[in-house]
Amino acid sequence: MIRKQVERLSGVGLGLGTLFFAASLTPTLVPRSSLTQGVLAGACFAAGYGLGVFFRWLWNYLELPGPPARLRLVANVLVATLCLSVALLFLWWSAEWQNSVRAAMGMAPVASAHPLQVSAIALATFVVVLVLARIFRWVALSLTRLTRRYIPARVANVVGVGLAVLLFWLLANNLLVRGVFHLLDASFREFDALLEPERPQPEAPGKTGSPASLVAWKELGRAGREFIAGGPTAAEIGALTGRPAIEPIRVYVGLPAAATPAARAKLALEELKRVGGFDRSMLVIVTPTGTGWIDPAAMDAVEYLREGDIASVAVQYSYLSSPLSLLAEPDYGAEAARALFLEIYNHWTTLPREQRPKLYLHGLSLGSMNSERSAGLIDMIGDPIAGALWSGPPFESGVWRRITDARKAGSPQWRPEFRDGSLVRFMNQDGASVPPATAWGPIRIVYLQYASDPVTFFDYHDFYRRPAWMEPPVGPDISKELRWYPVVSMLQLALDMAVATTTPIGYGHVYSPKHYVDAWAAIADVQDWSPGQLEALKQHLAVDDTEAESEPYDNRGG
Repeated sequence: MIRKQVERLSGVGLGLGTLFFAASLTPTLVPRSSLTQGVLAGACFAAGYGLGVFFRWLWNYLELPGPPARLRLVANVLVATLCLSVALLFLWWSAEWQNSVRAAMGMAPVASAHPLQVSAIALATFVVVLVLARIFRWVALSLTRLTRRYIPARVANVVGVGLAVLLFWLLANNLLVRGVFHLLDASFREFDALLEPERPQPEAPGKTGSPASLVAWKELGRAGREFIAGGPTAAEIGALTGRPAIEPIRVYVGLPAAATPAARAKLALEELKRVGGFDRSMLVIVTPTGTGWIDPAAMDAVEYLREGDIASVAVQYSYLSSPLSLLAEPDYGAEAARALFLEIYNHWTTLPREQRPKLYLHGLSLGSMNSERSAGLIDMIGDPIAGALWSGPPFESGVWRRITDARKAGSPQWRPEFRDGSLVRFMNQDGASVPPATAWGPIRIVYLQYASDPVTFFDYHDFYRRPAWMEPPVGPDISKELRWYPVVSMLQLALDMAVATTTPIGYGHVYSPKHYVDAWAAIADVQDWSPGQLEALKQHLAVDDTEAESEPYDNRGG
């Protein structure tokens, strides 16, 4: 029995599977736990072994001569022995590779990558994938036998496999993906509705959610209540700056507040007018992340910089985290972002130019992509906004992609230079991609992105080609041991994207307050802050963000 099983093994599949397994242990952008590494390694081995089985099937289908059974047995034993040696060697090196990622992010090294746990989880993952593959094979063969009654055998083979692929795709996409998507949406909706005792309803009539507000406190949702209850007060701003300050205005409309995106946008406009948002010198239209969360690191920074003379407005469009929304329904939220922009912008253009606030856009992650989509150039060509700050733009972001692809020759993809830098600039931990003295045009757009952010730099084309951001020089927060491998690198980066919010602040998909300070200072043309004052603000916000870091990032909207 064992002899027959060994003879049936695909030597090419074992070899490819082991190579894929070994490559999966090498570093990419985000440090991995033993669980995530084991799942990745098992999936990669299954992919490699599946390719090997396909090559053997193709060889036999073409009726090419194969080795005798005895030779196949010996070859499989030798290949298996060699593969085991390679796997053990790469498992031995895996801790060093993970530490190279951790070192790039300033994290403490790990003593072990737990190779036994990784191997056990990888084996379990491979078994699950193998069972699914066997089910697919059975379905394909059944459909082939059925169609052979009516069409030639070779045509029936193609039709049977094609029907099986279509069936599995429909099941996965319509039943599993969308079913899980809406199940999670309902689950997050219940969580979002919970009232937190630590955030009582505001009493001041100028606050959204107060008894005088057009939006009920319970209709803000969890993320909205966090946004309204958070942020610096006028007293806190004045204590830091030593200058008079006013209370920043924040307006938020949650999903329960109205039935449609258009209705929520109209409600947001009326609430913004009620609290005097258009009387401030700066107005920011914020597009939240998938959960409706707004990064306090971003808004606190600009509220301090403007000494409270600022209003911001946002509308919730989802309950799901951004990576899940991005993978399942990438167009989720575009309609809501567009509706809010048009409501605010159309009213803003009716105001006298010398009295109205400067208008800006902001979004993080999925919010960045939807904020991009909300404002069309044709809509505002005669009366443009002042600028935008888009942080952690997802790889599906169309405007970001076109600008990045049109970057200056020689500038890296992770921090490109676009034309003369007067319209769009890219910033990371080391600042802007152009010299600080570079003149701005009438619109100032900044993309804040980290080279280690897989949400930004994942690409389906990584399946078969090396991404441009891997070309030297690589980003400062990327392991120097990182290499590209066909098929495997795409799977690695897909996993990285799922855990991109587990990194320290200032790396991956977790954006730092001090980098927001630099970005907003450039966009809002802050002139009355000295370098020492800016540094003091960065240190103050860093303390606040460190205290909040104990809260899971998914709860904070990643």
